[in-house]
Parts: sequence; structure tokens; C-alpha cells
Amino acid sequence: MMHELALLKTMMDKDIYDQHKGIRFPDNLFTKDLRKIKQTLEYAMEKYEKSLTTATLEALFYANNGTMTTANKEVFRDLFRKIDREKPLSKDIATDVLSKLFQRVVGEEVANIGLDYVNGKLHSMEALRNIISSYQDDFMPNLKVEWDDISMDTLLKMNQQQAQWKFNIPSLGRRIEGVSGGHLIMVGARPNTGKTSFHASLIASEGGFASQGAKCMVLVNEESYDRVGERYMNAATGMTSKQIVANPLKAAQKYNPVLDQLVLKDTTGKTMEWVEAVIKGYKPDIVVLDMGDKFASRTSDKSDVYLKDAAIHARNIAKQYDCAIFYMSQLSASAQNVVNVDQSMLEGSKTGKAAETDLMILISMNRVDYDSGDKDPERHLIISKNKLQGGWHGRITVELDGDTARYSA
Repeated sequence: MMHELALLKTMMDKDIYDQHKGIRFPDNLFTKDLRKIKQTLEYAMEKYEKSLTTATLEALFYANNGTMTTANKEVFRDLFRKIDREKPLSKDIATDVLSKLFQRVVGEEVANIGLDYVNGKLHSMEALRNIISSYQDDFMPNLKVEWDDISMDTLLKMNQQQAQWKFNIPSLGRRIEGVSGGHLIMVGARPNTGKTSFHASLIASEGGFASQGAKCMVLVNEESYDRVGERYMNAATGMTSKQIVANPLKAAQKYNPVLDQLVLKDTTGKTMEWVEAVIKGYKPDIVVLDMGDKFASRTSDKSDVYLKDAAIHARNIAKQYDCAIFYMSQLSASAQNVVNVDQSMLEGSKTGKAAETDLMILISMNRVDYDSGDKDPERHLIISKNKLQGGWHGRITVELDGDTARYSA
């Protein structure tokens, strides 16, 4: 009976009642006496169109049921006292409970029809068609939606808002100011081109997201966490690993402030569902998924399908938890030694993943002469998709110092 009392108390709220009135709030959810109270509640809601207190409902009940014995009145007084002591359910919980109870009621009716058919009491499924037809508009509640503000003033103000987190590579920042919570940024490159150094430089080097106060989370499943961590240490200090070993105190002064804003975890074998749970708990501003594709659950035999699903999930996470997600991805072999790479070279999903991103940055390098042994520091940032302010597309030439994991321009 306790859940019945709580439901009645909850349905005294006009907004909740309007969502679930009628067949979604059936009589057979309640015992005989509570059903009478429910009927008075429905009468009052339809007549007065406002939320009720327990005292008001009780007064209306007695007014509409004048021929009650003293014993009956005492039974209902006790019920109203119990209702008054109940705490109403929240709107979300009420919606979930009432929807499930309604579906159970319909399910029982369908099951009874099926049993009668099996036992020979019915000779056609017409009754089943009728019940489905009569309920077809009632399986979902009448939700009240708070619509978004798209007035001219609001839209212009939002369009003029600056990026929450600024890019610290000058030539990139001049074209694209930065990113904000809700953005999905895809970064693609061939192996050993500088993907890890790219996000390490954006977060940990001078003027990066960490120094701007962003709470940063790096989830790695490609390289080992210690190698990625070393890149971050190099980027934060601007020192090579040998220099850090030689002068640890100097390095610590530069690295420790970054560590205060940074967490890193080896996530080999984890899924996007796990990523969402961690983000929900930690509430970061910046998230790096390195590699994004490896968090995908293989829900299909086709890689383009499940990789697109992973990108959709990542985008939804970014929006729901107000964080910017950098989704690191490989480029296919067709991008090897190609400077002007494009999104068709993304490995596994040429269009599906790209469709979900707000910003796509592809990193390329000049044709490598492996025999010379020279390390060409020049890198090219190809902005192949940009839905952010300004919408700039094009190529930016930068330099990567591989020893300190820092990009500059």
C-alpha cells in the first residue's frame, strides 16, 4: 500500500497529473478504498485545474461521499493521514514508475487475451488488435517540455561568446579560438606523426588548458600510460627527459602545477560506457580518448557501424556532461607520405565518425626520407571540418619538438 499512497500524493501535483492522467493512471493500480480517493482526485483536477493539498482533497472527498458510516469515515481519515505523511515522488521517478505500471497493466490484459485464445474461449486475435489500437497513443506520457530560448537577443549573445578553453598554438588559435564544453574534436594522424604530443602540448605546455584552469582527463589504450605520462612531463616542463633527470627540482616546479589539473589512466579493454561512468563521477572539463576507436563496443560486423556508434556516444557524453572531448583516431595507410590528408582517410569509418564531430584536425608531415635519418619537425594541421565559430578550414604549418612534446608556430 505504501507505493499506492506515494503515487496518490505525487499525482496531487497538477503538472505530473497532466502527464499521466487517464489510462496511464488506471484504477486497478489501487485497492478499493484508495480507488475512491483517486476518483475524487481526478474529479478535482479536471474541475479546478490546479494542484491539491491533502486537506483539500479530503474535504472534497467527504463532500462527494455524504452517506458514509462513522466506521467508514474513520477508515478514510486514517488513509488521508497516511497520504499526508507520504513524501511525493520526484517527477522523473514518478514518470518511470507510472509508465512501468501502465505497461504492466496492458501486459496483463494482453496475456489474458492470449490465454483465452489458447484455451479456445476466443477464436480470433481481434480482441488483441483492439486493445493495442485503443492504447496506442498512451504508451508514452504527455511530457511537458521546457523549450530552448531562440530569441534574437539570446542567439546573438551565444554567437558572440568566446571559447571556454583557448588553443595555445598561436597559428591555430588565430584561426580557431578554442573549444568549450559539449564539443567533440576528432584528431587523426598516421602512427608516429605526433598525436600524443599534440594533446600533451595543448593541455600541459605553457598557456595550455591545464594552466587555464581546466580539469583534464586523459584515457589511454594505445601507448602505455608511462610513455604518455612522460610526454606530458616533457610538455609541461619544456625539458627533455635527460634534462629532467639532471635537474628534477626545476622540472617539478613546472610539472606539479599541471599535475594538479591532470589525471591519466591506462584504459585498455574499457568501453565507452565505462568512459561515461568515469566522466559522470569526475566531471572533467577536457577529456582525451587516445584512441577513441578502441573504446567502441563491437555491436556489428561492420566497423563503420560500430565506430560511428562510438563517436555518437562520445558526442552525447560531451554534451550531457559539458566537457570537450578530444577523440584521437588513426588515418589509414592511404595517408602515408601525404601532406594534404582529408577525412576520407580516417581508418575504419570514412564518414560516420566525421559526421558527429564539431571540429576535425588531421595531422600530417612531409614525405619522410628514412635513409637520411633526419627528423623533420614540420607538421601540418589540416582543419577539414569546423562547426565552431567562424568555421575556418585550411592548412596550418607548425613545428613539433619531439623531445619536449611541444607544438609551436
